[in-house]
Amino acid sequence: MKAVIQRVMKGKVVVDGRTVGKIGKGFLVFLGVKKGDRDTDVEYIGRKVVNLRVFEDEVGKMNLRLKDVEGEILLVSQFTLHGDTKGQNRPSFIEAAEPKVAEKMYNEVGKVINKEGVKVEKGVFGAKMEVEIVNDGPVTIIIESKNG
Repeated sequence: MKAVIQRVMKGKVVVDGRTVGKIGKGFLVFLGVKKGDRDTDVEYIGRKVVNLRVFEDEVGKMNLRLKDVEGEILLVSQFTLHGDTKGQNRPSFIEAAEPKVAEKMYNEVGKVINKEGVKVEKGVFGAKMEVEIVNDGPVTIIIESKNG
């Protein structure tokens, strides 16, 4: 499982002209589920995202978590994170999990984050989405679970 996290001042997801998820300060998390990912990957990614310390403290050092700044998460599915371009220009997505499995795990990551006390807004799994953010920093972090 792979998560690309961007620290944002605000963000929203629009599907078919309708806003389906919207946050203020927090993280945009693009999440890709890989074949072979398990419940342990779900727990690892969910908890790691919530506890990532990349918000500035009173002296300007990246030391605070989402909860510390009352941040939110905008969670967006992104199977293309597991695209392989080795030796080719057209990505192969054979490492991405099957849609039914990926959707279940995507929803489970959202539940883990919510259980940790952080508000989660989501995109629509499998939909063509317009993602709008105001990146803060910019700060972008990539996290991979053990299965990667």
